[in-house]
Amino acid sequence: MKKILTHWSMAFITLAAITFLGLKEPQVKEILRLKAFDLLLQSETKEVSQDIGVITIDEKSIEKYGQWPWKRDVLADVIYKLREAEVGVIVLPILFSEADRLGGDDALAEVLPYAVVISQVGTTQANKNAVPRGVAKINDPMPWLYTWPGMLGPIPELGGKASGVGVVNTVPEVDGVVRRIPLIMRVGDETYPAMAIEVIRVATGAPSYQIKAGEGGIIAMRVPGYPTINTDANARIWLRWNKDYETISLADIDQAAKFKGRTVIVAPTAEGLSSIVATPLGERYMYEITANALQTVIDGKQIKRVDISAVVELAIAVLIGVMIIVATRFLPYWAIGITLAVLYSGTVYASYIVFHRYSLLGDASWAVITLTAVGFHSVFNRFILEFQQKQQIKKQFGSYLSPDMVAQLQKNPDLLKLGGDSRELSIMFTDVRGFTAISEHYGQDVQGLTKIMNRYMTAMTTEILANKGTIDKYIGDAQMAFWNAPIKDTGHAENSVNTAIKMLESLRQFNEEVVKEGVPAFGMGLGINTAEVVVGNMGSDQRFDYTCLGDGVNLAARLEGQSKTYGVLIVLGPETARQVRGTIDVFELDCIAVKGKKIGVKIYTVAKESEHHRQFLESYYGGDWKEAIKRLDTAATIHPEMGQYYANMKDRLKSGKPADWSGTYRATTK
Repeated sequence: MKKILTHWSMAFITLAAITFLGLKEPQVKEILRLKAFDLLLQSETKEVSQDIGVITIDEKSIEKYGQWPWKRDVLADVIYKLREAEVGVIVLPILFSEADRLGGDDALAEVLPYAVVISQVGTTQANKNAVPRGVAKINDPMPWLYTWPGMLGPIPELGGKASGVGVVNTVPEVDGVVRRIPLIMRVGDETYPAMAIEVIRVATGAPSYQIKAGEGGIIAMRVPGYPTINTDANARIWLRWNKDYETISLADIDQAAKFKGRTVIVAPTAEGLSSIVATPLGERYMYEITANALQTVIDGKQIKRVDISAVVELAIAVLIGVMIIVATRFLPYWAIGITLAVLYSGTVYASYIVFHRYSLLGDASWAVITLTAVGFHSVFNRFILEFQQKQQIKKQFGSYLSPDMVAQLQKNPDLLKLGGDSRELSIMFTDVRGFTAISEHYGQDVQGLTKIMNRYMTAMTTEILANKGTIDKYIGDAQMAFWNAPIKDTGHAENSVNTAIKMLESLRQFNEEVVKEGVPAFGMGLGINTAEVVVGNMGSDQRFDYTCLGDGVNLAARLEGQSKTYGVLIVLGPETARQVRGTIDVFELDCIAVKGKKIGVKIYTVAKESEHHRQFLESYYGGDWKEAIKRLDTAATIHPEMGQYYANMKDRLKSGKPADWSGTYRATTK
């Protein structure tokens, strides 16, 4: 009887906790819903679009027309040729925020009235050359629209002549993936259309937009003369990603006649010319967001989310949980397994059907979580769980601690007691790059994905443990490790950096092996910071981890994230760089205030630094960004291995110096 009561109590407690979480933590549910949406999108069958064609400014085009940026009369000639080919609306997702230094603006301005839509971007700064587009309002939609602090538009000579000007920014979800875009945005009291909807307006010849709002947000939106567009309460649409787009190089523009009657997007795709964004289908060029948003509107198959969906989904999850609890009271364990499998497949299949047949986003994730959690606690009682947990703790010591740490624990069990000491550590965070492509490669083969990730983690862990490091934890496809604890290591900073170098070499060898097996190559970013932190056993008497805490740990995690921003593999904190300088080449990247911090710190990577690079940084920190660009170009020729870093910095410099520039870049991402 005691076991039955334990079984029932644990199951009901789990169900109650899940229900409470669903009610009180909508962000958790939102993340799960987004991941479910990704899976549904990936199951879509793609067709080739008959509405949109793409002309890429690729490497072949650069070879033909010369180094970018081109004189704008080249683009004018492109538009002339497209008009001769009788294409529809021409889309240029290129920002013309500054006058052409080569004097081609007049030629481009002459052809922009020929159904050409150009770009503007939302910014964190004040408006500059912004081109608003009015809307006809029923009630006030403004409180519901996505807001930009400012808008950077084309120079007036071009913005005033263009048939349309659309916003090309993306608005990622909480996990950094772009799934939805707002069709109408606002800056202050002005409204600005996304590029996709602006193309529709130009194609129809409508002067503006119509928006109807209600108490809960946007109710309806349309372009006069065009069917009503289904958006959410914030005027956003889900990107469908169910079409591929026929593409030719700009160098082959003579073939543009195949795009007769279609909207044509002239998109920069050569390396360094276009931003890459994360999508449910992996990394994509920025123009693909516009193309898919436009195609989604044209098809009229916008994905809808019924207002009461969240309530219905939570109710279904609770009902399923109760069914599982009751069933496990009377059915044998093998029958419970069959019941769980049927409920799993039925729930997932139902969401699949309503999505593909009715374009309704039905989220099965909460029901699946309830099935998993409640089913688990309904099958295994508390005594078994406690036993398994104790055994797991025993097994884990050798997995995440160095051999020296294991030996020390065997000699001194008191180390397992709760508590910590202040000590200078070198902390490393790593993360896999390109995981989406790897995951897509394995598809539904979860075992295959697990095996390849275990191979990768084993290779990286081997290098850490071989170089006096301690594995703190594995976080999905990420790792955390540190040096100088529990065994003291006077050369911890140097050992951590050398380990990072060896890990990259090990990764190169690992990739040689997996690529031969047909698996996409793994990428990796590393962040290392040296700081005084608290290290020891943290947790409870029942479960604890040997770990470290402190601001220096947080900075190390942020540095790993900045490896993407600066186009490098390793990012070092200031103290790490100071301690290894002289034995390891360090290359100063920037002075940055990471997200959540006001004070900036110098960050570095492992590379040899030149005087030309130091001159570039001097101009950059000092606020002379025009001179910084000149010096950057010189430095880039001396450091070809740092090409991506210089390209990223050049983009930043060209975007304009912040009004409050003090020599410190303030990061907006983790």
